[in-house]
Amino acid sequence: MANNNSNEDYQLVQKVQKGDQRAFDLLVIKYQHRMFSLIKRYIKDDHETSDVAQEAFIKVYRAIHTFRGESKFYTWIYRIAINASKNFLVARGRRVPCLDLNIDIALGFEDLDLQDISAAPDHLLMTDQTNDKIHKVISSLPECLKHALILREFNGLSYVAISKLVGAPIGTIRSRIFRARNTINEQLNSDYFNTYD
Repeated sequence: MANNNSNEDYQLVQKVQKGDQRAFDLLVIKYQHRMFSLIKRYIKDDHETSDVAQEAFIKVYRAIHTFRGESKFYTWIYRIAINASKNFLVARGRRVPCLDLNIDIALGFEDLDLQDISAAPDHLLMTDQTNDKIHKVISSLPECLKHALILREFNGLSYVAISKLVGAPIGTIRSRIFRARNTINEQLNSDYFNTYD
């Protein structure tokens, strides 16, 4: 599913690069809510967030001719949104939040579809109860572990891509994801065995 999404995005980008304004409008419609949610993590005021989101999309439009599809489109535009958010805060003399992940969960936790997990821990049946438990365990993880896991498992980013977004070595990313998966496994196994005690 992620690959189809990436292909669709790249096809739209290519149309924009050829001057198709409607294709850009489709990209804006597709990502404006997620972009707003991301910027909102940095800037709390809705009006300011809207202004920064609009500025970010203008920057995307101006730079879209440089996009070559070497990374996922949403990764590329969210990097622009984060930079726009930080620049906005710096220009107004405000403190930039010290977030573990520069991208700070680009897609937002609310966009996750736990039914799309391709390799559920211990191959447990994905019942609603298990779904809820995984969601709770992920929510309770330390931010650095949660962010790395979500980018890997739900957004399908490679370790290299996550490393670049986070600004941490690949080994650190692998360790965080391993620890997050291990925590989920332990919690699910514990619940499973407690059920049959």
